Amino acid sequence: MARIWKFGSDVDTDQIVPGRYSPLMRPGEDVGKAAFIEAHPEFNRNAQPGDVIVAGENFGCGSSREYATLALKNRQVGAIIARSFARIFYRNAVNLGIPVYIAPDVVDRLQDGDVVSIHLTQDLIFHEQDTIKLPPMLEFSRKVIDHGGIIPCFRKMGHFPGEDL
Repeated sequence: MARIWKFGSDVDTDQIVPGRYSPLMRPGEDVGKAAFIEAHPEFNRNAQPGDVIVAGENFGCGSSREYATLALKNRQVGAIIARSFARIFYRNAVNLGIPVYIAPDVVDRLQDGDVVSIHLTQDLIFHEQDTIKLPPMLEFSRKVIDHGGIIPCFRKMGHFPGEDL
């Protein structure tokens, strides 16, 4: 079971991990410990592996700080569902193996604190007596995420998904 953590629109990478928590400024520390440390302290203290972030428009906007996405990976976020994503954040999430779904209708159906069960291989969320179908990910994204990220995917396949050999 996973908890829903609901966020609004325009959550930028500085809210996800403030710049002063950059791995370059704090070498050796797990950047995951700084996820939403100021913008949503309850998430920072209580989020569990497998929990799901649900957000409005433009999640991950701002700078292209990959460590903001890495912080969510290190926190073992189960998936991120949003109305829309900032392009660079979306690509960083896929590259790191975080399941991301653009699903405006689903955002409206889930509330902060809801308890759900998510089945990524079937793109399904079970919420109370409701079964919610997520839109399927692009084939490229699905392959990368199924392998745990772009680097493990390349190591296993010997090429990137979609490359004609």
